[in-house]
Parts: sequence; C-alpha cells; structure tokens
Amino acid sequence: MSSDFKLVIATDHDSEEPELGNTIGSNISLDEKGKAVHTTFNGIRDQGNFSPKNYVTNAERRALYDRFLKGNKATAGDNGSVHVDEEERHQLHGSAKNKPVPLISGTAYCISSCSMIMLNKIVLSSYNFNAGISLMFYQNLISTLVVVLLALCGRVSVEKLNWRLVRVWLPVNVIFIAMLVSGMYSLKYINIAMVTILKNVTNIITAVGELYLFRKRQSSKVWTAMFVMIISAVSGGITDLSFDAVGYAWQIMNCVLTASYSLTLRWVMDEAKKSTKSGSLNEVSMVLLNNLLSLPFAIIMIFIFGEWDYVIHADVVKLPAFWAVATASGLIGLSISFTSMWFLHQTSPTTYSLVGSLNKIPISIAGIIVFNVPLSISNLFSILFGLFAGILFARAKMS
Repeated sequence: MSSDFKLVIATDHDSEEPELGNTIGSNISLDEKGKAVHTTFNGIRDQGNFSPKNYVTNAERRALYDRFLKGNKATAGDNGSVHVDEEERHQLHGSAKNKPVPLISGTAYCISSCSMIMLNKIVLSSYNFNAGISLMFYQNLISTLVVVLLALCGRVSVEKLNWRLVRVWLPVNVIFIAMLVSGMYSLKYINIAMVTILKNVTNIITAVGELYLFRKRQSSKVWTAMFVMIISAVSGGITDLSFDAVGYAWQIMNCVLTASYSLTLRWVMDEAKKSTKSGSLNEVSMVLLNNLLSLPFAIIMIFIFGEWDYVIHADVVKLPAFWAVATASGLIGLSISFTSMWFLHQTSPTTYSLVGSLNKIPISIAGIIVFNVPLSISNLFSILFGLFAGILFARAKMS
C-alpha cells in the first residue's frame, strides 16, 4: 500500500439545535418580562401620582427595575440564556486541550510510515520471500476489504464505481501496480537507508516532468537542492558496501514510475471527476480504485511470473509469524492513508512536507541498526548528505 494516498474520514456530529432553541426561548422570556416591568412602571408614571408616601421615587423605581432585570438575567443564565458565552469559553478551552493533537497525528503518521518500510523489508529479506507481486496482492486485498467494510459502516464516503470511471483510471492503476512491485523488489536487494536516499531522485524526475508537461517552473533554490540530491545518490551508490546492481535498477525504475504516477494522476484527475455522479473524487475513492483494480492484474502477473507455484511450495508461508507480519504490513499500509490525512488536517501542507522529509532520518537509522547494514565512513556521510538534501529540497519548495 502506497503512502501517497490520503483518506477523508466522515464523522457524525450531534445537532445543537435543541440547545439553540432553549437559548432563544430563554431570551424571549427575558424580553417579555422586561417589557412587562417597563409597562408597569410607565403605567405608574402615567398616573401622575409621584407622592413619596404612596409610590417609590424615581431613583427607587430605577433601582428596583435594574435589580429585577439582573435577577432575571441570573435566572435565565442558569437556564442557558448565556449559552453563547459558555460555548465560546468551551471552544477556547477545547482548543487549548487540542494543542497536542498535531503532535499525536504527526507521530502516528511517522510511525506508520517507518513501520511499513520495516515490515516490508522483514517479509522480503528476513523471511527471504521471493514473491513481491503476491505480497502486493495480499496487502491490496486487505486494504480493499477494510475500505469496503468502513464504507458499509458509514465511516467513510466512497464514489460508486462505473465503467467510465474504471476506463479513465486504468492507466493510473497500471502505473500504480508497477510502482508497488518495483518498490518491493528494490527493498529486497537494497538497504533501507539507500532506498530512502535514492527516492530523492523521484523529486527530480517529477520536477522535470512538471516543467515539460505543465510548464511549471521551479526556483533556483529547488534546482540547487535537486543537484545536491543527485550528488548524494551517486556518492551513496559508489560507497555502498552492499551494492547490488539488480536492486539499484529496480529502485531507479521505481523512481521513474513514482514520478509518472504523480504526473499521470494530475493529468487524468479532471476527467475522472467528470466520470462520477458527484463531480468529485475523494482520497478514499482513489484508494479503493487503486487497490480494487490492482487485484485482477496482480492475479494475472502471479501466474505469468510463476509466483503461484512458489507460494504454494514455500516453507515460509507455513509460518504463522510470517502471515502476522504480512497482514500487519497491509493494515499499516492503509493506516498511512488515514494518519497522513489526519496530520494534514491538523497542520499545514508546509509542516506536512517538512515532517515527511525529516521522517527519512529515523527510517534510515532504524534500517541500519535492525538489519546490521555494513557501513563505511564515506557511505555514512553520503547517507547523511542525502538526508540533508531532502530537507533542503522541502525548505526550498516552501520558500
């Protein structure tokens, strides 16, 4: 499951109309009482009898009138007439309590992203599972079932699929499948730190594609950052003690496909929206489309590349721990969509982009430590240089 997709979670809120009705009722009651008192005192005044013996003085009348209104305000306040002030205080108090929410959502997004890469690496390398397409099929199947279940429960909103939408989306889906498969195989042969650094090349390809396809020009800072990315990727490959040509070929292919997916998605998005009844296509629908449409393609490729025979006879598929890790990777892959959208809703796109770049640092460190990656000093500096280049790129895009 790719981390490029985000979900819009639909939540239900209780109606506050009864409270509003009570508030309006209290205010009307207060006004009526005030008018009644005002009419009473006007009647007394109109009688023309202002004798101190029979009636209170003007000052006393004013004091009595004010005291009466204050008493009614206090009573109405108990019944909800000051509901607006109380609601404002509640909102202020709520916003103070919600301050940790961006931190929690950002942490959840980072943990999901790190866990996804680590679990895929464990399945493909530690368990020596040589069926990347089958793993992709299993993960996408889990994501599809979860999204469908959430849609049936009314927790998320998805567009109804139709043949016109499917036809429009097929080119995007084909690239999506190739992107996932190439990512699987590159992760099998290359250590996580180098995969993270080489993924920076995707930004360069995307920027060039935007320039030629959409005439979108980048600033000099962005091109400088991308030049630094190229240097870090080349130096990292040269100094990589566990260099694997097959793995690097898969990763370069993955960078091209990832950039192509991003550019193609932007190209067909308007047409895809026209193919829906609502005239829009939210992130949940895109996740469902990509995962659901990938299943028949994955089944065909599993038979073409002979993975079916391997999966049936592989000893690793008999291990419960293997299935636990594979299932967890599918669930976490989908959780990236939820947590990324949650984090984006709680913060700004600028912060989201910067955190995504900074998130590469713990991923690289964890990959080196957990999988005992052999490192030279020069390779370590190349990795650090590449991480710095990613942060520099994010900062340049913000400016």
